[in-house]
Amino acid sequence: MSYFWEVPIETISSDEHEMLQVLYIQGQYQLVSPNAIYSYGELYSNFLRAFQKLNITSWKGEKVLILGLGLGSIPLMLEKKFKREFQYTIVEFDEAVIHLAEKYVLKHLHAPIEVIHADALAFVSQSEESFDMICMDIFFDDTIPTQFESIDFLNNLKAMLRPEGLLLYNRLALNAQDRLKSQQFFDTDFKAVFPNGVKMDVGRNWMLLNE
Repeated sequence: MSYFWEVPIETISSDEHEMLQVLYIQGQYQLVSPNAIYSYGELYSNFLRAFQKLNITSWKGEKVLILGLGLGSIPLMLEKKFKREFQYTIVEFDEAVIHLAEKYVLKHLHAPIEVIHADALAFVSQSEESFDMICMDIFFDDTIPTQFESIDFLNNLKAMLRPEGLLLYNRLALNAQDRLKSQQFFDTDFKAVFPNGVKMDVGRNWMLLNE
């Protein structure tokens, strides 16, 4: 039925979100708020297209940090679609999101996954771990909170990257206003920390890479 129309599965609220809804669409779980799609299984197109363009199947890294859990689309697609199993640390602030991800997706994956209930800003400023890949995917509805656009935050991400490490920073590019804001962020703040940074167009989003 999910290939003909969306199937509502569960709706809950949390301190951070008045409504979070799990839908089943085209054989994939989707997590949505009233203004945003937070996760869409193996069809989470922004990271899907980025991983395809990067030929992630031949990438040599092992440890992956994900900031912003959703329903776990990133580890799901890497394991199921690209046949890669990494060691994951995932940081998520909303306990309800963690509950839903563990209920519908994470328990079906084989890769080692540590989910940390924490503020990502505090985590990256305090953690002494290093990672081969960092996926920055934090949104509140359709905006990135300003603290995750700061120079200090970007410098902390840089410090956590191993040599030859890869940063993927997800940005909206749905309309002209989104693209203008993302371009300004890329030209001023992002390039200040990552001078060799590049912008990858993945459809309605841009993926900013450290190089």
